[in-house]
Amino acid sequence: MRTADFDFELPPELIAQTPAPQRDQSRLLVLHRQTRQLEHRRFRDLLDYLHPGDVLVLNNSRVIPARLRGVNAHTGGRFEMLLLEENSVNDWWVMLRPGKRARPGTQIAFHDLRGQPNELRAVVLEKNEEGHRRLRFSGLTDLTDALSMLGEVPLPPYITRPDEGQMELDRLRYQTVYAQPAGSVAAPTAGLHFTESLLHEIRARGVEVCFLTLHVGLGTFAPVKAESIASHTMHEERYEVSEETARIINLAKAAGSRIIAVGTTTVRVLETLARSSFLSPQASPASPIAAGTGKTRIFLYPPCEFKIVDVLLTNFHLPRSTLLMLISAFAAPNDMRGRELVLSAYAEAVRERYRFFSYGDAMLIL
Repeated sequence: MRTADFDFELPPELIAQTPAPQRDQSRLLVLHRQTRQLEHRRFRDLLDYLHPGDVLVLNNSRVIPARLRGVNAHTGGRFEMLLLEENSVNDWWVMLRPGKRARPGTQIAFHDLRGQPNELRAVVLEKNEEGHRRLRFSGLTDLTDALSMLGEVPLPPYITRPDEGQMELDRLRYQTVYAQPAGSVAAPTAGLHFTESLLHEIRARGVEVCFLTLHVGLGTFAPVKAESIASHTMHEERYEVSEETARIINLAKAAGSRIIAVGTTTVRVLETLARSSFLSPQASPASPIAAGTGKTRIFLYPPCEFKIVDVLLTNFHLPRSTLLMLISAFAAPNDMRGRELVLSAYAEAVRERYRFFSYGDAMLIL
C-alpha cells in the first residue's frame, strides 16, 4: 500500500490544544467493525461496552520532562533539545535545534525553568544519519534526577503554548494517572482519559486491569516519508511485561475472554510478544505470551492478523502515521478494507467536530 492512501484533511481548529476540563468527559467515537456502525458517546460510556472477565491492558510509562534549553558556551547562541534515548548515565541521543550550530565538540550550557544558568553542561559527541546528536552531560551525577527542575513537558509540535502559565497544567495532564516507570518522551495518549474513580468502576464491573510498560519514543508520531509503506523503517521502543500481567492475559485468552488494549503502544507490545512466543521456553498455545523485557520495531499495517488484542481504545491519529496504519489494520484484520473503514469514521469525526491528536477525543474499535 502507498503512504498517500492514509492521508486525510483535518481543519486546524480540530487539533486539540488543551485537554478536556475533566479527563473522562472527552468524547468517544465507537466503531463496530462487523456492522460498520458508529456511535457518538462520552468517554465514561466505555463502561457500557465492558464485560465481566474482560482484561483492560494499559501502558504505565511515565513521561519525563524531556525538553531542555541551553546556549552555546562560547557564542551564546540558543539551543532547544528533546531527549530521545539514554545510552548510559549522562549519555543521551537528542533532537537539537538549530542542528547546524551543534557540530561535534560544541559545548552547551543550560538554563533552569526560570531561565537562570546552572551547573549542567554538555558536549556534542557525534551526529547520526537521522540528524540527532549524541551528548555527554556533566555537572550533575545523573541528569534524569534533575529533569524536574530543568526540563519542560515534551508536548508535540502541533500543540502551541503562547501562555507559559498553561505549562504547569501540562505537567499534570500530559501524564496518565497511573504512570509509574519514567522513560517516555511522548505520552501514551489513549490513557490520558482515565481517572482513578473510573478505573475503580471498571474493576467493580468484573474487569481485570493490568499494566505493561512501553517507553514511547519520538518516532511514534513521526509521519511515514517513504512512498510505499513496506519501505518504511520502523522506530525502536523499549518495553517490559511483568509475570503478573502475562499470567492475567494468558488466563483470559484460555478462557475466551477479551483483551482490551488501551493505546497503540499497548498493542505493539502484546503483538510483539505473541509473534516472538515460539522463541520463549515459557510460552505455549495455552500461554501465548511470556513476561520479559526487550525492544520492538513491530510495524502493523493492512492486511494484518492480531493474535492477542480483541478490542482497541485509542485516540485520533495524524495523517500518514504508523498509528493510523495500525488501527486501519485492526479495523479489518487480515483484510485491506480497514483503511476505508477508519478513514470513513475519521470523516464522520471531522463532521461532528471531534478533537484530534494527543489532547483530543477517543475512539473505541470493537
